[in-house]
Amino acid sequence: MDEYNGYSRIIKENIEWDILCESYPHDIGLLQGFYDLILETLLYKNKKILIASNFFPIQLVKSKFLKLNTSHIEYVIDCFNKITSEIDNSKKYQLAMLFNAPTTISGYYLSKVNHDDYNMSVSKKQYEQGKVN
Repeated sequence: MDEYNGYSRIIKENIEWDILCESYPHDIGLLQGFYDLILETLLYKNKKILIASNFFPIQLVKSKFLKLNTSHIEYVIDCFNKITSEIDNSKKYQLAMLFNAPTTISGYYLSKVNHDDYNMSVSKKQYEQGKVN
């Protein structure tokens, strides 16, 4: 029980649980699921764990999960809320999203900035050419 309580406290501190709950009141169920999945994974006792069809050493997975912070969870919420296709195994999908969040977050936001910059540039050119009112 000490390990459970210890990890529970660390996770809630790392992801700033109270702030997330206030910021995403409509996603409390999703947040609770992420929290539970992170905690369950940190308590996992086998040496390897299956994520996205690949086995990873549990110590690597635990290390990545202990590094998750508010930004990572907000990123995963944003990505999860944009899913339009059916997910066969939501738990596996969420586990992969959380595992990959520290690796993919920077590229995701950079692509959004590049997209917005490009669209702003195109709009500015159209405005200057009198093509936009």
